Amino acid sequence: MSAPLKVWLEADQRLLRLRLARPKANLVDAAMIAALDAALAGHLKMPALSAVLIDAEGAHFSFGASVEEHLPEQCGAMLGGLHRLLTRLIESPVPVLVAIQGQCLGGGLELALAGHLLFVTPEASLGQPEMKLGVFAPAASCLLPELIGVAAAGELLLSGRSISGSEAVALGLAHVATADPAAAALEYFSTHLQTKSASSLRHAVRAARSDFAARVIARLAAVEKQYLDELMNTRDAVEGLQAFLAKRPPHWEHR
Repeated sequence: MSAPLKVWLEADQRLLRLRLARPKANLVDAAMIAALDAALAGHLKMPALSAVLIDAEGAHFSFGASVEEHLPEQCGAMLGGLHRLLTRLIESPVPVLVAIQGQCLGGGLELALAGHLLFVTPEASLGQPEMKLGVFAPAASCLLPELIGVAAAGELLLSGRSISGSEAVALGLAHVATADPAAAALEYFSTHLQTKSASSLRHAVRAARSDFAARVIARLAAVEKQYLDELMNTRDAVEGLQAFLAKRPPHWEHR
């Protein structure tokens, strides 16, 4: 099986490129999570590094996490690994730019939300559909209220609906909607980040983001515990996941 992630450096090692490389779905599964975390761990301490750009091959950024890995026997390990990766991104000492096309759902959107700036196509589809499967999105439940406010975040998390890239910009979730988000992210890097002192940029990132990071990470631990200890002991959460895998409608018993 091919590697799930392509990793390289550009701009005299000032920019780390990470590309999800298992289209069409680009699932954020255990292999993808491990590859992303290893790449970040191996590069974020490089003193001249000034930014990370995450994008994806194919028509879609990511369909989300593996539903099989959400089942009770696997979800503890899956959530632990995903949340460690997201924590690394949230605490990144350099800006993380994310370029999104097509569908960006579930764990794929949580990955994007942990970054600093999102660049999207106008017709991209961003959403947290977990409630349709009888579960909720732990990381998005912590990140979205911080990014777009409690009311707007709650509506998206409870409905499970998706919004377009243009709507994401209007909500303040994405930086810009453009036909070529990766090119826009690269232009942003070259104009606004590559020209700066990498050392000073790291101080600026920490000053601007430290309170946000502390709040999200503290909430993430509590919400992960709720998911594993409470939600996954309900009948309907397991039913929703099993129904999705069996390609049948779920039968809710509301317990």
